[in-house]
Amino acid sequence: MIRLDPATASPAAPPPVPAWALASAGAPSDCDAAFQAGAALASLDVLARAQPGWSGAWRQRLALNCAAVSMRLAGRAEDAAALRDAWHLRPAGADPGPAGAIFGAWRQLALQPPAAGVERLAKVVELLGLAWGKEALADLCTEIENLAEAQRPAPFAAAAIAAHVIAMRPDAELFAWWLADLVLAQSLRWPRPLPLLMKQVFGTAFRAVAGGGKRIRPGEKGFERAVCVALVQAAAEACRLAGELSRRAEKLVTVAPKLRAKGAGDVIFLLLNEDAVAGSQTTKNLSRFASRRLFERLQQLDAVRELSGRPSFRLFGL
Repeated sequence: MIRLDPATASPAAPPPVPAWALASAGAPSDCDAAFQAGAALASLDVLARAQPGWSGAWRQRLALNCAAVSMRLAGRAEDAAALRDAWHLRPAGADPGPAGAIFGAWRQLALQPPAAGVERLAKVVELLGLAWGKEALADLCTEIENLAEAQRPAPFAAAAIAAHVIAMRPDAELFAWWLADLVLAQSLRWPRPLPLLMKQVFGTAFRAVAGGGKRIRPGEKGFERAVCVALVQAAAEACRLAGELSRRAEKLVTVAPKLRAKGAGDVIFLLLNEDAVAGSQTTKNLSRFASRRLFERLQQLDAVRELSGRPSFRLFGL
């Protein structure tokens, strides 16, 4: 018998961002942008703290979305599907390659508490393909501590650390956005960060009207307001995604009693905590053949989606 946490699928729909916070007639003022960002983050705060049983899949889907946009900033061509393949179809312990390593940095952000230490940041910059000395990283940790002590509003603290990183290393914009989400979570006292801002980097929030649509980079004029506007959109998208995954998780839990495979509970746990799970996933209770049969059954019950679009080497998720 499969035993699942009753909190796995919340019966209440995740709260959306208020419609008035999303409405904008032209470019909002700095004050309006900050107020709207506060309203949007208040909605997201409920989800970030509640940590429902499907929150792992939610965070990892957000991480994938940010990693996919990171490819453009890194000058690479991989899309979300290619990143999924690089990460989930590699042999255990194998190097996922440069693109997969960047995806790994965003996954790590979503998995761990929002704490910044030299050793952790050293691993992150390595994943992002950067070389930073430990002394410089120690200075960066001090700056993060100073921001926390200053108790600046969360969007402005996030903007400040991104600008600080670019001032130190103009070639480290990926790291700047990674740290912006970490500092945002620190400021809001979230148990885990949510990968949010990178997804918006090439969107309208960071386009300067006066500059002919030129992208606003960290530290440039209007950057703090742009971060506020981007957070409204990011929060709205994250809440919509949470609503979708909540409904799919509820369906998965509903059909669980119909599954007879011995290792079905292990697979359901993975589906609730990962963006994707390989269709050939094996556990101590589940063979490769039994795994394929299980995913076929879950598809028949409309409890999972096939994410790769391939007839073999398939990936499944909520």
